[in-house]
Amino acid sequence: MEKALKTDYILEMNNITKEFPGVKALDHVNFKVRRGEIHCLVGENGAGKSTLMKVLSGVWPYGSYEGDIVLNNEIQRFQGIQDSEKAGVAIIYQELALIPELSVYENIYLGHEIRKGRIIDWNETIKMSKEMLKKVRLNVNPETKIKELGVGKQQLIEIAKAFSKNVSLIILDEPTAALNDDDSENLLKLLLELKEEGVTSIMISHKLKEVIQIADTVTVLRDGKTICSLSREKGEISEPVLIRNMVGRAIDDIFPKRLEKNIGETALEVRNLNAINPKNGKQVLKNVSMHTRKGEVVGIAGLIGAGRTELATSIFGNPKGFRMEGAILLNGEVMHFHHPKEAIKAGIAYVTEDRKAEGLILLQDIKHNISMANLKAIASRGVVNENEEINVGEYYRKSLNIKTPSVEQLTRNLSGGNQQKVSIGKWLNTKPQVLILDEPTRGIDVGAKFEIYTIINSLIAEGMSIIMISSELPEILGMSDRIYVVAEGKITGELDVKEATQDKIMELATV
Repeated sequence: MEKALKTDYILEMNNITKEFPGVKALDHVNFKVRRGEIHCLVGENGAGKSTLMKVLSGVWPYGSYEGDIVLNNEIQRFQGIQDSEKAGVAIIYQELALIPELSVYENIYLGHEIRKGRIIDWNETIKMSKEMLKKVRLNVNPETKIKELGVGKQQLIEIAKAFSKNVSLIILDEPTAALNDDDSENLLKLLLELKEEGVTSIMISHKLKEVIQIADTVTVLRDGKTICSLSREKGEISEPVLIRNMVGRAIDDIFPKRLEKNIGETALEVRNLNAINPKNGKQVLKNVSMHTRKGEVVGIAGLIGAGRTELATSIFGNPKGFRMEGAILLNGEVMHFHHPKEAIKAGIAYVTEDRKAEGLILLQDIKHNISMANLKAIASRGVVNENEEINVGEYYRKSLNIKTPSVEQLTRNLSGGNQQKVSIGKWLNTKPQVLILDEPTRGIDVGAKFEIYTIINSLIAEGMSIIMISSELPEILGMSDRIYVVAEGKITGELDVKEATQDKIMELATV
């Protein structure tokens, strides 16, 4: 292995350039991480953060990029993930790579089993798994199946799995995106404790408050270039500074103000809605009553698992097949939806919280994703008019400012924020009266969030009704006119935004 000059950096990535057809994803990026620090990597969607980490972890092998990776003072030429792991680098993605049906210990040592000769030594595997779990402060039986554990514990098991490979550098890509507040706080606390033990971490995150809370150094990428590295020790890390460097301008108010509010008559009303999950007999909704008016944003707040998504899907044609009682009224008329297509036809649309698994077909192009919820509008005798499909795609590309060279681009190649705009465009193409947005800004950066909020305001100005579910209380408070709080399948309170506070919402969410 070629030696480099000895430094106090565990990692140096020098002049990294990575190109895809028609796109320079990384343009002479420089990135240095000190030994034993927590180094956060931030930037808008599409800035190059994940690409840079894929170069580091060997997903993009040596020869597919320009520049040098120097790890522990040695120049590396990784040909794959196994090479980077042998060198002491582990990457933990937002989509966890655990097998639900296997036990904790089987997952921790999957792919690098402890053996006696050719036979796996299960007793030693269980013993060592307990050691790895102790290291991440997780008290679970290693024989427990992964599917029986919550996402927060699964995230810690991924870190335990990394430690089982004797890594010296851990990369976490949006580790708290799918976690509730308690699990997020627990994970951040663990990273700080591991730092005290000399572990080096790189964390990619869009949650700037978390970045400010734990980062020793923050590097900002924009448009594939290194913009700056900021030091906690020098007092350089603050939210306004991070935002200005990420988006290239100051955003004085993350939640754009509406010029005027023109709230009209009730569009959607839910009366005494009850829903029971037939798979386990659990009552997921209990006598829920709520309404939303034209030109109004109604926020739905509550803890994860409180029943917010169950409420949304129950209104949207009940795709989960709950046993339901109660009434749903649209413009004063009682509706009987037996399938989402009936809700769509009536004028209700639902942007799911999981755009990758449920909202979009990532292997299809943008124009197909936008048109697929309303193909009848561009088809004749069962044949889609391809020119009209392109026209529809172009309309929403321009009106929603989807950053792409062509509507024939595969959706998987877009950043998270632009994928979310495609998902919104897909449902706006059905011409809804009521739009339900479930976690509309999850996993997207501050600049893309601002654009999504601006789209919401423009739709409200046109008289649409919007129901917005969000786990981010500042978002609920910043965008809603009224707020319903859900806890254990019940609505525990209704607040006008003028009287609402984070404390009041949390008090109602935990009754």
